[in-house]
Amino acid sequence: MRRHCSLKRVSVQLVDCRKTSGMVDSANSQLLSERSSSEEVNQHLYNEKKSISNDKLLIKYQHKDSGKKRYNCLDCGSRFITLNALKVHQRIHTGEKPCSCDQCGKQFADTGTLFQHQRIHTGEKPYACDQCGNRFARSGTLIKHQRIHTGEKPYRCLDCGSSFATSFALTRHHRIHTGEKPYGCDQCGKIFAQSGNLMAHKRIHNGEKPYGCGQCGKRFTQPSALASHQRIHTGEKPYGCGQCGKRFTQPSALASHQKIHTGEKPYGCDQCAKRFSYSRSLANHQRIHTGESSSGCK
Repeated sequence: MRRHCSLKRVSVQLVDCRKTSGMVDSANSQLLSERSSSEEVNQHLYNEKKSISNDKLLIKYQHKDSGKKRYNCLDCGSRFITLNALKVHQRIHTGEKPCSCDQCGKQFADTGTLFQHQRIHTGEKPYACDQCGNRFARSGTLIKHQRIHTGEKPYRCLDCGSSFATSFALTRHHRIHTGEKPYGCDQCGKIFAQSGNLMAHKRIHNGEKPYGCGQCGKRFTQPSALASHQRIHTGEKPYGCGQCGKRFTQPSALASHQKIHTGEKPYGCDQCAKRFSYSRSLANHQRIHTGESSSGCK
């Protein structure tokens, strides 16, 4: 900039001197020389800057194209292609949530998650299922939904081979094998493998029965209990015995019935070792030992 400003001053002086000086040609020659030199320098700097800018751009795209994950998280070892992606990831470890919803104030670690959340307020559901037309706020939810139509179950249990449509369902199932019960009741200390079971259990303490029958008004703590009850009104018996064809309103009733065919007697008396197919039969039998029944043990 100094050189440019200096040249302007020389130019003005030459215009003023034309009327009084005979050195115009010499001055003009000097000006043209300096101007030419300046232009060469400016062009060189411009080309150099453009080259550096292009090189940076090229490197940036080369990193993306090559898929090289050059940025490493020191906390967990995860690797990322861009520095920005690493910085966003690190908020998992730091707990930083700089993006907040202007509707409800809820905070998020990145703008993408914030935008997804805001669809709760706007009602926007941009992702549509091409099979049934159902719409979703998140692309991930659409992908999971589409597995209903495709039957795809990409998540497989290494212990028993069972397959599941979502990683969450696999994690929940895996607790059968590990015995893990991470959800505890703060009222009585009882623990559960699933959060839904804990929520249903808590209704024992608070007396909440949010599910009501439209026919008789009876209320229930769980939707499954309501569905079973409603079969009294509809007469529906969806559970059929494969041996004799007898049908039942509840799966537990079918399982109990099937013991007739299998001869299974899982309930044993700890007094005389007699075994029974049903828990109620065992309870009736045990009254003989306690003296509640006058009948002898046969």
